[in-house]
Parts: sequence; structure tokens; C-alpha cells
Amino acid sequence: MEHSKKLGTFYGVGVGPGDPELLTLKAVRVLEACPVLAAPQTASGEMTALSIARQAADLEGKTLLPLYFTMSRDRAKQQEAHRAAADAVRPYLEAGQDVAMAILGDVSIFSTYCYLMDILKAEGFPCVMVPGVPSFCAVAARLGRSLTEANTPLHILPGGGEGPGETLDLPGSKILMKSGKNYPRILEELEQRDWLDRAGMVENCGLPGERVFSSLKEKPESSGYFTTIILP
Repeated sequence: MEHSKKLGTFYGVGVGPGDPELLTLKAVRVLEACPVLAAPQTASGEMTALSIARQAADLEGKTLLPLYFTMSRDRAKQQEAHRAAADAVRPYLEAGQDVAMAILGDVSIFSTYCYLMDILKAEGFPCVMVPGVPSFCAVAARLGRSLTEANTPLHILPGGGEGPGETLDLPGSKILMKSGKNYPRILEELEQRDWLDRAGMVENCGLPGERVFSSLKEKPESSGYFTTIILP
């Protein structure tokens, strides 16, 4: 795809897991410099990533662009949502306006930005990733735990979908991200391995409704989407 005029840049900006003090100086600078701010919006109208960013950066006067993504596991529906979101961003880039897409946590970890980036980069639009504090690093800090020691591998596992399964038995530390929906099954698998006592969990880290559990021995109830379990 060829363009004869200056194009806008599509930025993916990691805003951290919830605490606005965890936004980087670069994230604040890019968000404040871009005239258009995009972010995922839930069915209830919430734009969590922008709500966090708004507490750390001056976002007055910006054009806000809500993006909608399906929670369906159907790959075709997911791709359709990604294309629709890229279609919403494209006109601003074609008009020479920079667009910053605010993303929870880090922009490279289970991030919707990367799907849009692949589409728009293939069309010739410049794309830049601005890293943020990953949610599991904030969770480890909240629990007061080290994730790795010398020569210890660290595995980041999706807690949703089919669940971690046999990957739980990989050597080293394990992070189970977005574990809320599969929590009962994960709890069962941890109990079978006698790991409940050493498993730590934080729900909604840095967000309203945060809950911290240094152990899962008492089998606390949990249903939050942003539930992260650490197995060091």
C-alpha cells in the first residue's frame, strides 16, 4: 500500500495493571502527545485502560475512539473484530493524526494492540510499541514474592480457554493469567498437586475491588476476569 502524504503513527501504550503511578514517563508523554486515543471498551461501556491513564496524564481535548472486541473463542469472530477495530483506526492515520491505543499491562503480552498492529503495519502505517509494567510483575510485588532465582525458568500461562493443563508441571515458576473463569478447575488441579499452600493470587491488581491472597489453602472464592495466580 503506497501513501503520498505523511501518515499518522499507531502507538500501543502499556498503562500497567491498574495503579496509575505505574505508568512510565514515556507512556504519559505519548498519550499526551497523540490527538486520538483508542482503547478497548466493554459491553457495559467501560474503558478501563483509559480510566487508568486519565489519572496520570492530561487527556483533555483528545478524540476518544472506543474499540470493541469479542470475548468469543471463535477464531473467525475474533479476526472480524480485529479488522473492524483496524478499520476504525485507519482513517485517523490516513489523515496524518497519531493514534495511541491504551492497553492494560504491557503491550506485548496477550495484547489486542498487536493484532491491529499486524494489520496496519502490513498496509504501510508506522507502528510503535510503548512497554508497560506487566500485570504479573505488579502481582508478584503485591504478594512480596520473587518470580525467579538463578537458573529458574519462568512460564507465563493463559489461565482462560482450555486452561493450563499439563503445562502446570513445567519446571520453574508459573504465572496463570486471566484465571477467573477457570478458577474452580485450576483450584482442583492445584489441590491434586498439593500446591494450594504455596500458590498466591491477586484479583484486580491495582484496580477497584483488588483482593490479595498469599495462599489458596482456604480456597477463596474468585470470579474476576483479572485474576492472576503465581506458583513460585
